[in-house]
Amino acid sequence: MLKLPQPDGFLSAWDVKGVAADVIGELPLPGIEGSPLDPGDIWSVVILASTNQSSIREVCAENHGAPCDDTVFEWLHTLNRGWLEFAANLLFMQLAMTILDPDRSRIVSIDFVDNPYHGTYSDEVGELCRMSPKDGTTTCHRYCTAYLVSNGKPITLAMTYVRSDEKQADAVERVLDRVEAYPFEIELLLADSGFYNERVIRRSREIAATVVPVAEKGDRLEEKLETHKSYMTTYRMYKDSERELRFPLAVSVSYQNGDRGKHGEVVRGYAACDLSDRTPTQVEHCYRKRSAIESSYRLFRSARAVTSTQDPIVRFAFVVVSFLLENLWLVLRWAVVARPRRGGRDLPEEFTFSVFCDWIRHALEEELERRWEIEMNGVGVPDAYTSAAG
Repeated sequence: MLKLPQPDGFLSAWDVKGVAADVIGELPLPGIEGSPLDPGDIWSVVILASTNQSSIREVCAENHGAPCDDTVFEWLHTLNRGWLEFAANLLFMQLAMTILDPDRSRIVSIDFVDNPYHGTYSDEVGELCRMSPKDGTTTCHRYCTAYLVSNGKPITLAMTYVRSDEKQADAVERVLDRVEAYPFEIELLLADSGFYNERVIRRSREIAATVVPVAEKGDRLEEKLETHKSYMTTYRMYKDSERELRFPLAVSVSYQNGDRGKHGEVVRGYAACDLSDRTPTQVEHCYRKRSAIESSYRLFRSARAVTSTQDPIVRFAFVVVSFLLENLWLVLRWAVVARPRRGGRDLPEEFTFSVFCDWIRHALEEELERRWEIEMNGVGVPDAYTSAAG
């Protein structure tokens, strides 16, 4: 059970660190048989590296009470992807349902998170995916996530590791299965054009109304988008085949009035499952709600440990820890700090994610006895320099 500090006093850095350690400590870490350490010792180092945006090596070198970095990695290399992912998704649900009303319907967005990677695979080629050029590379480790579209509670609901030797629809279905297990009703599912896939659309519309931008492929679809007026129609993907899929197509025409220096018409098409009663403009407005996901991703990246390890499971663990820390911050901010008021809670501007991370870092550095000293060189300034200065 998640034990939150009682909301009738003051929340301290040590309270925040304690809850973070309890949550992250639930991730299964087999470890080294016979080691005098326990998983909590290892996860404390990972949490500190995450909140400090530094490496395991730096954390171990800068803190007296931290174990050797080689020992930390020996432990981390015992992680099992299946158990890690299973436990992480249970924690995502536990954190989310601490602050979400199960009787209220929700809008959910799914997306791929690409973690740029420079180097070769560790064991299998399938560990790595290809992406558009970014940070000087086209190689990445990829994860599929589900995220709650909400101004006050933009929480991550589920995630999975994506391999290049599996169909991306398989990964999406894993995430959608986990989202469907939540006790609240899903009002709307949103996804970007990377999810314009027959299997994904079939599965998502079984759960809720769905909006996905169409990928401009094929003469039939191109013909549908050659217009100067918004309209609703029906589109048949894989027409006249066993895989044929029919869905409402919203074709929205808008105008760029100098936005970012651009002018003229913009025509966009959206698969709008169970939204045939909406106008194209309304469908496009629904889809734009998913833009908030970028803010969530910026926060997660600001609390991610730096590493050069090739081990994809260790890298996945660091990403999981970052998302869990962000979710925990959202829970503490809403459940413990935000003040009730008519129409909702007054979210505190001063308790930012940066402050949350600073508090954890401060408490852990005190606990591990940060080295506030460095060895001197033993020689000082050469005599020749001091004579010349004299």
